[in-house]
Formats: sequence, C-alpha cells, structure tokens
Amino acid sequence: MPIPPNPRIAFLASSTPEAQAALQALVAVHPQHSPEDSDVICALGGDGFMLQTLHQHGGTGRPVFGMKLGAVGFLMNQYRQDDLLQRLGAAEPAVLRPLEMVAITEAGATMNLLAYNEVSLLRQTRQTAHLRVHLNGQVRLDELVCDGALVATPAGSTAYNFSAHGPILPLGSSVIALTPIAAFRPRRWRGALLRADTEVKLEILDPYKRPVSATADSHEVRDVVEVRIRESRDRTVTLLFDPEHNLEERILNEQFVT
Repeated sequence: MPIPPNPRIAFLASSTPEAQAALQALVAVHPQHSPEDSDVICALGGDGFMLQTLHQHGGTGRPVFGMKLGAVGFLMNQYRQDDLLQRLGAAEPAVLRPLEMVAITEAGATMNLLAYNEVSLLRQTRQTAHLRVHLNGQVRLDELVCDGALVATPAGSTAYNFSAHGPILPLGSSVIALTPIAAFRPRRWRGALLRADTEVKLEILDPYKRPVSATADSHEVRDVVEVRIRESRDRTVTLLFDPEHNLEERILNEQFVT
C-alpha cells in the first residue's frame, strides 16, 4: 500500500546501545505507533533484527523500512536521523515471498515455520547426514551424503546459500535454490535451480544414527525425519529501500564483487 505524506510510524529497535539510542532520537521527533496501528514499520538494527521483525509483524501487512544499526545490513538502509519522511515517500518496494517449512520430528511432532532467507538442514553430530531428495513427490536424488542442505529464496541467496557456493538469484525470478552443504556423495553435485512452486522434500535416512536439525531463518527444529519446503502461496512482506541502493541493485552488485 502507498505511504501517506505523514505516515504513522512504528519504530522497533534491537537491544544494542546504538539501536536503542537511535530509537530514542527518532521517537523524540516522530510520534510512536504500534505496528498494528501504523502505516509503516521502521526497524533499527541489523539483518537478524530485520528477520525477527518480519517474523513477528509480517502478518500485519505493513511495509518495513530498515536502517542499519548492526553488524550486517544487507536488508537495511543507511541510518540517518534526518529526512526520514522524505525517504519513506521516495522509497522503492521489494515484495518478498517466504518459504514454508513443515518439519516432522522423530517424536512425531509437526512444526510449521516461515523462512524469508532460507531453510537449512544440518547434521547434529560428527556423523554425516544422509538425505533423500524428492521434488513434487518424485525422488530426484536417492542419497546425498553431506553436512546438510538448504533451500534459499532470492532475497536469501546472497547469505548462507552464497557461502555454501550456491547461486545468487535475481528478485522476481520465481526461482529457489537447492544447495548442498559440503557434499561428499555425489561429489560433483552442486545443487539445483527450481521453480518457486516446487515442493522440496528432504527425507533423513537413518535419523537415529545420523540426526539432523532443520532451521527456518533462526528458528531451529532438532531431530527431524522429514522436511517439506515450498514457497508460500498467500504470504508476502514488503521491504522499502532508498532508490539509489535498492535490494535488486544490491543483489546485482554481489555478483560483481572483486
């Protein structure tokens, strides 16, 4: 939805001293509103706090303008106390569609979580993980021996996925990345690019000897036996960026870093 000329702003800040100081400075100038009663949410912190904000308040439908006051700020704008209303009025939107993870544990519990960056599976012990990869109900890889595997969104493709030698995906590409983590067998398998509507099922082979955890962004489920991942059909969030350094440009720049 468009930002009105004098928007109601909900300021949220991480617990760091820098973010808390910025929060106090901004609410001294702009009236503070709750996320539910606001036109826009302003998140002060790093990328971790941005993801926390999206998980807690993404359901409100309010766009989020982040300002970097943390160690990593790929999803954030630069922090400036002045001209905030002008920046909000000129900001460019980036619509993100999260992944839905359904994880089943050894105990039979089912956990449903969202991931705006990635869903990752990791071995819990010194034993390698043995995974079977299903796509839309069909086995595509009978056994993947590895430290783990992940499925990344375009927005998250520059994070853990890129560190695991996965591809960077353009925004709006309607593609997700399936990337192995330290694959041992098959040695030359580097992962796959999949249509965003593909359902990925990762089946854990021998989960008692080789336990595996699943993490949706920062929310971990341990001792899983099966994980299903697909792009959400009905959930989106909107991030706002300064025009001179929008998210699409940042993703493009990451591919030309020397």
